[in-house]
Amino acid sequence: MAERIIKLPDVGEGIAEAELVEWHVKVGDIVREDDLIAAVMTDKATVEIPSPVEGEVTWVGAEIGDTVAIGSALVKLKVAGDGAAVQEAEAPAEPEAPVEPPKEKPAAATQAAPAAAPEPAPKRMPTPKPAAAPARPAPVAAAAPRRAAGEKPLASPAVRLKAREAGVDLRQVQGSGPAGRITHEDIDGFIQHGPEAPAKGGLVARTAVTEVKVVGLRRRIAEKMALSKSRIPHITIVEEVDVSALEDLRAALNKKPTAERPKLTLLPFLMRAMVKALAEQPALNALYDDEAGIVRQHAGIDIGIATQTPSGLIVPVVKHAEARDLWGCAFELSRLAERARDGTATRDELTGSTITITSLGALGGIATTPVINHPEVAIVGVNKMVVRPVWDGATFVPRKMMNLSSSFDHRVVDGWDAAVFVQRLKQLLETPATLFVDL
Repeated sequence: MAERIIKLPDVGEGIAEAELVEWHVKVGDIVREDDLIAAVMTDKATVEIPSPVEGEVTWVGAEIGDTVAIGSALVKLKVAGDGAAVQEAEAPAEPEAPVEPPKEKPAAATQAAPAAAPEPAPKRMPTPKPAAAPARPAPVAAAAPRRAAGEKPLASPAVRLKAREAGVDLRQVQGSGPAGRITHEDIDGFIQHGPEAPAKGGLVARTAVTEVKVVGLRRRIAEKMALSKSRIPHITIVEEVDVSALEDLRAALNKKPTAERPKLTLLPFLMRAMVKALAEQPALNALYDDEAGIVRQHAGIDIGIATQTPSGLIVPVVKHAEARDLWGCAFELSRLAERARDGTATRDELTGSTITITSLGALGGIATTPVINHPEVAIVGVNKMVVRPVWDGATFVPRKMMNLSSSFDHRVVDGWDAAVFVQRLKQLLETPATLFVDL
């Protein structure tokens, strides 16, 4: 048998390092050629790393959330073949071996050593913790078995580790999960109440604390939001808009959708309204470099659309909205949203916005306070649409109403200019025919 070192490959775009966001393997696993071993994130794109050979995982070089340099050792495999020959084939990897000690993973290295079969490793292979831990709880020994002889309790590796550390015999624990699977709550209840834990359905105090490491896209979102809120003094204006006429127009246009004219949502209308309003106030279609003290006003209107995906919130960008008609905006919006959600959006499709729209649709609430997408200076938020009674001067009539919540960077956008922009959007959306004519 021989050892094969798999390094983090060059993932393109001049990236020097990437964040490890997911392991598909662990020490002791057998992987086949092309099986996925890990996933890393660069900017907002996730790249999956396959195994080039078949073998047994003996060592992993990082933990979730760690930043890994391109070319550094990621995984070690025990593979079939002549050890000396493989080591020679992997000779280029040997000079880089010193990069392993700086990794703050002594535990992982200890686990890897036995699998790689060096001399001292067999002495350290038996981990003393599981052997010593069962002696801790006295009541468990006297408990009556809750399973038939030889029946193996169902539990995840994390639950089994928790039980070992607490000295709990899983055979004595009644599982409340599917098919009798033992959960973290079952372990907590057993520790508190012993084998006579409350019957399922009883009210039990829950004391478990689950630690979730903030990694990958969630960490990038957190950093982005912290940067925006710490450096940008926000001013938010909320204005109600009567979208009854717009909704009638949208319904009429959607009666006969085609490939060239897809079904319209409200967002393409809002995008066209923003194009017309920003033509009158170009200072809001800008990026503020606060370190250089420069506001860069852009002629092209590149609208970011905050999109919820299974991985978190990302912002694909509709480039040059000023050059797209209503259906052009709708088509590009749909295409980008789909690519964002299935994780195939490119770096170019996720960067370069000059102003952003955020919408929670039916979950939008009455009003929101959108956080500006740094370094932009404005963001427009869409809230849910509801039918409300509106006084028309003679009586109350039902109207479809929607609030717009818009935030601005108060360092470079005065309240007056922000209000003028919001009122112009309101005017355009309440009289949608003006979106199609030049005034």
